[in-house]
Amino acid sequence: MALQKRFKVAHGDVFPMGAYMKGSVEAVADFTAPQRQDGSRPQQLDKDTGLPLWQVTVLDADDEAGKRDTAVTVKLAARVQPTPPENPTGTPWRPVEFVGLTALAWVDYGGGKDREGRDRARVAWSFKAEDIMAPGEAKKPGGSASGGSGSRAA
Repeated sequence: MALQKRFKVAHGDVFPMGAYMKGSVEAVADFTAPQRQDGSRPQQLDKDTGLPLWQVTVLDADDEAGKRDTAVTVKLAARVQPTPPENPTGTPWRPVEFVGLTALAWVDYGGGKDREGRDRARVAWSFKAEDIMAPGEAKKPGGSASGGSGSRAA
């Protein structure tokens, strides 16, 4: 059986040791759309909801994560730019938890060639979430996904 669509995954299954947001929430540029006169690109829209797509870079705190999997991108579909939770740590990395997380496997051919000239392909993952919150907030009473950044696509 081949999984050709996104499937739901729990935050703790993908990030068992926690996830840390690096940087800020950014608009996803649509590289399939024509450039504007100023050379910029319009924002990409989510294929499922039609909402603008935003992205965050996330550091996986799992020591077992491979070198290429330590930092991943998680996309969020939302009418307005999602607001990440406050950073209580004093470090540049903000602890986060994703609500409504989905995954899609794809083949990454960017690994070059082996000694025999074959592609070094690997399975890579694309992640999308409904919301971004502080760890544990989604599990609190009244802490639904819409109680976080308000980015939920519903």
